[in-house]
Amino acid sequence: MKKILGIELGSTRIKSVLINEKGEVVASGAHDWENQYENGFWTYSLDMIWQGLQASYSDLIKNYGEKIENLDSIGVSAMMHGYLAFDKDDNLLVPFRTWRNTTTAKAQEELTRELNFNMPQRWSGTHFYQAVLNGEKHVNDVEFLTTLAGYVHWRLTGKRVLGVGDAAGMFPTIDDKYDSEKLAIYNGLLKKHGVNKKLENLLPTPLMAGMDAGTLTCEGAKLLDPTGTLKCGAPLCPPEGDAGTGMVATNAVKVKTGNVSAGTSAFAMVVLEKPLTRASTEIDVVATPSGKTVAMVHANNFTSEINAWTSLFMEVIELAGGSIKKGPLYDKLYEVSLKSDSDVGALVGYNFLSGEPLVGLERGVPMVARGENARLTLANFMQMQLYSALGAMSIGMEILAEEKVEIEAICGHGGFFKAPFVGANAMSAALGCPITVMKNAGEGGAWGVALLALYRLQNDKPLECFLDNMFDSTEKETTVASSEERAKFASFMKAYKAGLAVERLATEKI
Repeated sequence: MKKILGIELGSTRIKSVLINEKGEVVASGAHDWENQYENGFWTYSLDMIWQGLQASYSDLIKNYGEKIENLDSIGVSAMMHGYLAFDKDDNLLVPFRTWRNTTTAKAQEELTRELNFNMPQRWSGTHFYQAVLNGEKHVNDVEFLTTLAGYVHWRLTGKRVLGVGDAAGMFPTIDDKYDSEKLAIYNGLLKKHGVNKKLENLLPTPLMAGMDAGTLTCEGAKLLDPTGTLKCGAPLCPPEGDAGTGMVATNAVKVKTGNVSAGTSAFAMVVLEKPLTRASTEIDVVATPSGKTVAMVHANNFTSEINAWTSLFMEVIELAGGSIKKGPLYDKLYEVSLKSDSDVGALVGYNFLSGEPLVGLERGVPMVARGENARLTLANFMQMQLYSALGAMSIGMEILAEEKVEIEAICGHGGFFKAPFVGANAMSAALGCPITVMKNAGEGGAWGVALLALYRLQNDKPLECFLDNMFDSTEKETTVASSEERAKFASFMKAYKAGLAVERLATEKI
């Protein structure tokens, strides 16, 4: 049996998955972690990254039940975007700035205007330009910029490369290369500010899915497995962002297909048949791991507020002398939302733990509001929380509808869909289309990048054909929201949009 390892560094969990040559999950492991808010930035330290990776891999070995000396292929994925800047001696110049930061509005505005292309606040190229605008001292020392997946891959292999899907979240790409015309404009802006660097010399080399991305070095093997059991030499696939691995994990890399990855943050990806007619700050234009153009609607905030309330409810249960595991509690809270009133009890809420560019917020304040005639029941409260998570994404998807983007299939994956039916039903109401959830939806991006690692060994056909074979017998369930459910969500969104002014005021005053 071949042993294929996929690792994904998500926002709250580092997950490791071991699959065989059929794509079947043999074992998995995980390590929970959380970002820190330090000196005005959301970050994870490098020590946290390696301690977490080692803990996740160790948990996988424990669950596998025996030592692993050799792996046949490895894939690394992580949350996209952000800013990891290194000098000529490979020293990290400033703490890792993650996708969650909304501190680059000025750079986004200027770059979007000059490039005639949306450069989201999260993108690495935007972060670097904001550092230039800020006059940050480290700028002139930068020799290498990368994403979290690119950083881990670099340390494991010595190769400064990146999957084209993740690279497209650093700077615009065309096929498997950075856009040369936009690079020329960007470099001109750098020169204008006295920075004599060319961005293309700082970025990792983009690679298509299936290409050679290096092998595990002996130093890299020890970083992953400090026990020394794992040997070097395993080939690695190009490292990808969680958006790309989410598309792979849902077989959504073909034109007119799409997927929604829903966890701490959420993003809807739609593979485009033709370019969008205009640049919009609500829509990212990225790429599949095989280089096809994708419209991406990214919400910085999704399940964090649901997670916080679930933890509070667990405290209440324990205070009353009860006991319940978090997984079953999530299921029960999701299920009770199905009993909510047609107007969600006139409750409205916002899940913005951090800023949310989709609605123009630089910072967030989670909030729940209700009028004097509102009906505060658990069912209404949980329905409001589910709809609140979907609110910002729904606003972004309205733009794709205006562009008349054709979507034949949307597949969902991530923690939001673990409770049967409920998450998919709410998502279907929000997006106005059927939502398909596969049996393996909970495996998410770690399984997706494991499939890419397997594709590195079996790349004799297009990625789309390879994935069709992998998913041929996969169990799936498709949910279509009823007209009543769609009307309920529309009622909530009317109040949600009206109350955004209150949320903006709260971010100024609280």
